[in-house]
Amino acid sequence: MKNNLPDVKFLYPEDPGPGILARCNPMEPFAEETITWLHALSLVLKRDPETRGHPDVATFAFFCRRANLLQLKKKYYPGSSLRLGRGLVFHITPKNVPVTFAWSLLCGMLAGNANIVKVPSEISARADILCRAISDLGKVSAFRPVSSRQVLVRYAHENPATAFFSSMCDVRMIWGGDATIGEIRKNILPPRAFDVTFASRYSLCVIHAGSFMTNPSPGKVAAGFYNDTYLSAQEACTSPHLVAWLGSDNEVAAARSVFWDHVYKIVKSRYHLQPHAAVDKLTTFCLQAAQSDGIKKTVMPDNLVWRTELKSLPEDIDRYRCGGGYFSECRIHVLSDLSATINGKYQTLSYFGIEKEELENFITRGRPGGIDNIIPIGRSLEFSLIRDGYNLVDTLSREITVT
Repeated sequence: MKNNLPDVKFLYPEDPGPGILARCNPMEPFAEETITWLHALSLVLKRDPETRGHPDVATFAFFCRRANLLQLKKKYYPGSSLRLGRGLVFHITPKNVPVTFAWSLLCGMLAGNANIVKVPSEISARADILCRAISDLGKVSAFRPVSSRQVLVRYAHENPATAFFSSMCDVRMIWGGDATIGEIRKNILPPRAFDVTFASRYSLCVIHAGSFMTNPSPGKVAAGFYNDTYLSAQEACTSPHLVAWLGSDNEVAAARSVFWDHVYKIVKSRYHLQPHAAVDKLTTFCLQAAQSDGIKKTVMPDNLVWRTELKSLPEDIDRYRCGGGYFSECRIHVLSDLSATINGKYQTLSYFGIEKEELENFITRGRPGGIDNIIPIGRSLEFSLIRDGYNLVDTLSREITVT
């Protein structure tokens, strides 16, 4: 395989040999050997001193614990159906969130598949830690049966390797922007293969102002919001860009003041704003101001937190998505005020101070065109095997019927 792809760097294994994955039969979801391998990967990562410097890598390692995987098995594959993996999954993962490649690999493995993963072409310490741990496991003979089902590669975006790997896979998972997905889809798949795409998405946060003002720990809520946004430089699809406030004018005014004061103090102490992000914020605001009616920039001590106040909520607010701490704000009277704005691009709604029943009614009665995930503030970056409306264990495996 390596000789046919001279511009591809094989991160694991260094030389997979011709047709190595062609011999990999599908496995049952949550197979014992897969769980054992992932638990061993967790231990290797925990022992690596570099892991402690990267919370997202540490989170991945914690997720891969045997106890957690067995709980997931009970939830997603209780044994009520007969399933096997679809075969070979080809993963194309994004550069803006480097650890995504490991999460994508995890999904393919848990569903019972062999995997070829395109690791982001840009070098990152996070990706290197994960690739090194996977390579170390491959040297242990007891783990070789599972290790031999995984291939990690790195190559430039325009490399013809995408066409080669696409031609042999059963599922192609594409993480990227709309334009990236369009380009990759030009590469033909086998007749029964299909794409699972994670395209450009937009997320929002809804805060009940009255509940926030009576909460005894406003700093904790602000810290959760910081984790949802600034830990990923607001690049994650789940990171909110729109903040909607529920409540009266007086409640909202008071809550906004307290909330953003706490957020700013956390950002000031923890976050380093990149110069390009500062330019992006200004550019986005100028564009938004030129094309929207009645918006204004809320005064803040500096550029770390940029707040744009909306007089009304435009249907195209998702066009003004910007990273590094850029937030549009609006006041709403009831959750259904959001229904006309939320379209298929919306992914996650994070919230504070709203009852679960009210959120469920918003979905069943308001029937918004988007929103796949509703989760409390502070938990939007948590990984789930249900992503963008896909149950990934079901999607990446096939059900066999016996009558």
